[in-house]
Amino acid sequence: MRVGCMGELLVEIMRDRVDIPLGVTGVFLGPYPSGAPAIFADCLARLGEEVFFLGAVGKDDFGTLILERLRQDGVDTKGVKVLEDYTTGVAFVTYFSDGSRKFIYHISRAASGQIFPEDVYEEDFRRLDVLHVMGSTMLINENCRKSYLKAIDIVRRNSKRISFDPNFRPELLGRERARELFEPILRESFVVFPTEEELVVLTGEGDIDRACQKVLAGGPEIVAIKQGKRGSTIVTRSGKWSIPAFPVEEVDPTGAGDCYCAGFLAALARGMTMEEAGRFANAVGALAVTKKGPMEGAPKFCEVQAFLVKF
Repeated sequence: MRVGCMGELLVEIMRDRVDIPLGVTGVFLGPYPSGAPAIFADCLARLGEEVFFLGAVGKDDFGTLILERLRQDGVDTKGVKVLEDYTTGVAFVTYFSDGSRKFIYHISRAASGQIFPEDVYEEDFRRLDVLHVMGSTMLINENCRKSYLKAIDIVRRNSKRISFDPNFRPELLGRERARELFEPILRESFVVFPTEEELVVLTGEGDIDRACQKVLAGGPEIVAIKQGKRGSTIVTRSGKWSIPAFPVEEVDPTGAGDCYCAGFLAALARGMTMEEAGRFANAVGALAVTKKGPMEGAPKFCEVQAFLVKF
């Protein structure tokens, strides 16, 4: 399976302890290679799939750090621009005891936001089997949104498939505008990876079961709900599977959802059933949280297999 993705390439710089607000002087850790699409792409490549990435970094040490990591793990980065006039994107993040996070982003005016429709080449995207769309990228700015829409059009015209992770970021855009932008992407997708909160954003429906049915009625074949420490729930027109989470010691939750998506697609590529795919994806997400840094816990396929044997 060859999967394409585009979007924000950035480094993440995080507080060294929980419950330390970003607005006070304190210690940070990093930089760590990050960006939701990049975490997804890196994890999927580590799981053995072909991955093409389109994005931009600055001509600086942060950009070099990100590119070296992606290339080391097997991501095709020929679509990544290195820009002299922009710095690489940065996200500052802090965690709180209740499990919530808060971000400060330097993205839209950094290299991360410098993706344009003219960067989207037909020959790159018609070769894909799946285009994985990240909602966070759609929300950065207008040129990023138009770039994704062009890629989606190419994939659709070539009868290839689209997977969609809403990855809603309230820091980037409000709910109503996000729903407006996401609705046409939802219709084109064969699998959607929302959280329960994102299901509400997508459908305006507070009941999760009714929200899933509303999504499925619009076109998608699979709704894979990411539920964190509760695991995940897979819903199709023919069934529903609740997959419990695996017990691991959480070190850093950032990127777990992106790795879950990568795991689920890798499982589908290998012909697993819905229940098997959900279990495999849960394992990938569980392993992802066991190391500090958004990409550091992303496992290889053999590591997931060894982990699953224990359960």
